[in-house]
Amino acid sequence: MAEYLITFNDEWVPDQTEEDLRTKSAGGRAVIAEMEEAGIFIFSNGALDASTAICSVEAKDGEPIFSDGPYAETKEHLGGFAVIDVPDDETARYWAGRLAVVLNWPQEVHRFPNHERNNQPTETA
Repeated sequence: MAEYLITFNDEWVPDQTEEDLRTKSAGGRAVIAEMEEAGIFIFSNGALDASTAICSVEAKDGEPIFSDGPYAETKEHLGGFAVIDVPDDETARYWAGRLAVVLNWPQEVHRFPNHERNNQPTETA
């Protein structure tokens, strides 16, 4: 099986009321519970935005330089994610679709290249 990252960008989410967020959080937790029941869930977090960034780091002369900002030059921020372990792209797309529908937010799906659950590289032709 392969691991996939399902993400949403904080900038893709329109302003939400507290009630909207409670409803969507409950729906998202329900889909995550289904992932757990299916045995494919690894980890998730849906509470990320620009305010959760603790620092930025860049390399200078072979050394890491940490700062409180500026952060990467982008308006886009990771808003949340789920990591799942499923057999193929179609299954990853299914679960991302479930999250997109229950949250009503766009999702992206990324396959971790050459990676299997036991951290063994996959064979390439």
